[in-house]
Amino acid sequence: MMGEANSVTGLEVRVATEQDGPGLVALVNSAFAIESFLEGTRTDDAGLIRMMEKGKILVALDGTGRLVGCVYTEIRGERGYLGMLAIDPQRQGTGLARPLVGAAEEQFRRMGCETVDITVLSLRAELLPIYRRFGFQETGTEEMGPTRSLKPGVECHCIVMSKQL
Repeated sequence: MMGEANSVTGLEVRVATEQDGPGLVALVNSAFAIESFLEGTRTDDAGLIRMMEKGKILVALDGTGRLVGCVYTEIRGERGYLGMLAIDPQRQGTGLARPLVGAAEEQFRRMGCETVDITVLSLRAELLPIYRRFGFQETGTEEMGPTRSLKPGVECHCIVMSKQL
């Protein structure tokens, strides 16, 4: 699936490179702009570089070569972690997330993972049914990480969801 166009969606999914950085920053920040309860933007050049050093970012390109989606993947022992699933806001709800999640799961299987985890911010409860359709189920909660601060007076935690591969 990676590196090849998906015949259903016309997408090419591949591993991001440094040259994708500016487009990725713009895509991710526009897709996550809805998270107005957090301080700052979702990512920047330095944040993407750190993520690429720790894991891989898969990107989805449409038939014209335009960046329309991405997802972060990281191997954590015997488990895979999927995060920062971002779809161009103009293309959300059109089925572009499924091939990206599928490519991430394929990568995790090749690396020997039997389970994949994601975390969803509790203030983004509208995402839970979407991930359930991908086969994820809630498995717990955890505190938010140190990557972004909540605006004053806002309370939020992470909902952990997992899926057997």
